Amino acid sequence: MSGHNKWSTIKHKKGAADAKRGKLFSRLIKEITVAAREGGGDANGNPRLRTALLTAKGANMPKDNIDRAVKRGTGELDGVNYEEIYYEGYAPGGAAVLVEVLTDNKNRAASEVRHAFNKYGGNMGEPGSVAWMFGKKGSIVFEGGVVSEEQAMEIGLEAGAEDIIADGDTVEIHTAIADFEAVKEAFEKAGLEYNAAEITYVPSNNLELEGKSLSSAMKLLDALDDLDDVQKVWSNLDFSDEAAAELE
Repeated sequence: MSGHNKWSTIKHKKGAADAKRGKLFSRLIKEITVAAREGGGDANGNPRLRTALLTAKGANMPKDNIDRAVKRGTGELDGVNYEEIYYEGYAPGGAAVLVEVLTDNKNRAASEVRHAFNKYGGNMGEPGSVAWMFGKKGSIVFEGGVVSEEQAMEIGLEAGAEDIIADGDTVEIHTAIADFEAVKEAFEKAGLEYNAAEITYVPSNNLELEGKSLSSAMKLLDALDDLDDVQKVWSNLDFSDEAAAELE
């Protein structure tokens, strides 16, 4: 079974707060722009763009904002040229950290990411130092009892899902990249509304921390997640249900 951790669950639950301060919209605009630049503006032939557009619509982003982001990506409108970069390192306690950045200034981004690692007791690593601990997968997340584990297994495995993980009222489905669209569409046809559907990185194994190490690691992950150039943060950090309740 692939790895799973409560860090990603907490990040999903912070989505509403991110939207209120404009962070989510900023990230989505960057993702749409880059997706359109790399794969074209036709969502039917560009899975990355299609997923970004669905996420943006689910977040109630205005259509004009979405259209402008697509046109900037295809070159129909002038816009910022974002570069996609990954940084790697370790949080306090040894948890692996993988950071995705979309930036128009890689020197600024590198400096800010390095500063966060140093400030919160982590260590920034060389390319490849922790990436091998993660696999690129499709991820579909349901929260609030929308789908039971049994129902998720019935629909998901039939459509080609690799793994079903139930954690409290959250159910997460992992897929191979090639099967992501088919599995997502199977749940949509069943009338089940997911909270998030994206291509993500899943840890092969988890590291459970507690106490001071957990608190310090979470501070680093939060600091990285709050940086303007950072799109996503992944970690193999895991912790007990009791610790999760305190962190939420």
